[in-house]
Amino acid sequence: MTATIHPTTASIPAVTWNALLPSISGKPDNPFLDHAFFLALEQSGSATARTGWQPQHIVLERDGSPVALMPLYLKSHSQGEYVFDYAWADAYQRAGGDYYPKLQSSVPFTPVTAPKLLVPSADPALKRALLTTAETLARQRHASSVHATFVPEAEADLASDAGWLHRVDTQYHWHNEGFASFEEFLGTLSSRHRKITRRERRDALGADGLTVRWITGADIQEHHWDEFFAFYQDTGSRKWGRPYLTRSFFSLLSASMADRVVLMFAYDGDRAIAGTLNLLGSDTLYGRYWGAIEDVPFLHFELCYYQAIDFAIAHKLKTVEAGAQGEHKLARGYVPTPTHSIHWIEHPALRQAIADYLSQERTAVLREQHLLDEMTPFKKQ
Repeated sequence: MTATIHPTTASIPAVTWNALLPSISGKPDNPFLDHAFFLALEQSGSATARTGWQPQHIVLERDGSPVALMPLYLKSHSQGEYVFDYAWADAYQRAGGDYYPKLQSSVPFTPVTAPKLLVPSADPALKRALLTTAETLARQRHASSVHATFVPEAEADLASDAGWLHRVDTQYHWHNEGFASFEEFLGTLSSRHRKITRRERRDALGADGLTVRWITGADIQEHHWDEFFAFYQDTGSRKWGRPYLTRSFFSLLSASMADRVVLMFAYDGDRAIAGTLNLLGSDTLYGRYWGAIEDVPFLHFELCYYQAIDFAIAHKLKTVEAGAQGEHKLARGYVPTPTHSIHWIEHPALRQAIADYLSQERTAVLREQHLLDEMTPFKKQ
């Protein structure tokens, strides 16, 4: 068996990459793992060596045939990851070490749970071989560590058995219990939360007579992306940051994956004033980027959470994943869900310090999730 380290996504043929992914009807189950998504990030200049995301994708071959893939980047910072290790970097650098570069296995700028040890045969030995290859590469690249974020729990367990550290955090997901309508979903909420939800939806759209349109597939035109990019930039400026994604990324995404893109726009007459970008999986709607050029109370909740529920019910999807953080999602019917990441640390003392910290953090996170479970808006049994 041999390992090849690819310095670009483009150096791996799309057919080779996608054949190593979980798929349904020949299409990757998770749209964020699709070769086209990674390629759009690269070709648009969003995730490249210049922006601190140097591809180091691992492909394992046995007798010349690809058998495993690990998307991987050599990074000079910790931006765009959503699992925060700034304190680790600061501690190591104050102690005289160099935390950067590090290796990062993730979908850039996207806090989505998806496998990072991609092995069609599900052979645990091949998954362990990917971990070992990443460790070896870290030493060759003089990287302090390897991180794989938003991995399935089974991958976290396998990596823990291999000596990696395990971190737990929380997201908020909505689950479809076979609802026939939004009103049926509302029937599962307490009386107080039903009233709040109806009022928020009424105030978001009714007062100003706004309308919402779902736009997907061939209906998505370049002017839609121009409008959405203005929304996206507005969100970045409100957070005093620079948007990670370039304008060309959205055109490239649309050219290759339009059937998996769902734009939800709010219109004041014929003028789009707010919007959110979602990607469509086999059974999940992934809500990601949002923005607005006019401030309308509760419109964020309407577009990002309630419209997503409407769409999931209409298309019989099992889950809505609405991105990272956000306890405010709890009151809108999104329940706390554990997320997992795994970490290999080269320096023994730093590793032990982080291991001690993660042990305490996991206990605190799981305790918090238990408390949050008791605070959901659903009727109490």
